[in-house]
Amino acid sequence: MLSYFGLYCALIASVWIVVGVYTAGKLYPGYSHTKQFCSELGAAGSPTEKLSPIINNYPLGLLFCLFGWYVLQLKNTPVLITLVGFLVIIHGVGTWVAGYYPMDADPQTKTPTLSCQIHSWAGLVMLLSLLIAPVLVAASSYASISFRLFSILCVGITGYLVILLASAFKQQANAGLYQRLAYGVQLLWLSAFSLVI
Repeated sequence: MLSYFGLYCALIASVWIVVGVYTAGKLYPGYSHTKQFCSELGAAGSPTEKLSPIINNYPLGLLFCLFGWYVLQLKNTPVLITLVGFLVIIHGVGTWVAGYYPMDADPQTKTPTLSCQIHSWAGLVMLLSLLIAPVLVAASSYASISFRLFSILCVGITGYLVILLASAFKQQANAGLYQRLAYGVQLLWLSAFSLVI
């Protein structure tokens, strides 16, 4: 039963994060989904500092870890697919760490606190884990040619959106929008992967 549930955890996580971020955003007066990062919902001193990790990071981290565990339980899978399972678990742990250590209220601060630095490193680990995972799937013969091509496409789109995100952050423009689009592509890939394995 738990194994069967684990299969659908990637899909559940993709829906959960939309609902969770939207809900926390409604409780944060003046919050902008296009201009502000998702992490600002749990930033130090924000109105939803305590709530956001509880409804977002902690359950999402669990869902990612359960899906990663499901992948590890699969029989007769190539080593690269096993590594994907570990990467998804790492993504889940990174989600927990990013929730436990809040970012600073001002993402543009020149001297971030230790908590913010840990949060940022956890975010980088989360990004890289779901950038490397589709590359491993594309390099494996486990999936169909079409899904392997889809995986490469998702990596390319995510990379492009991250570049736009960095530019928007520097210009203090729509960084939140590009963050959501980039992570959305990664979760789209993860959900699709859960349907083909």
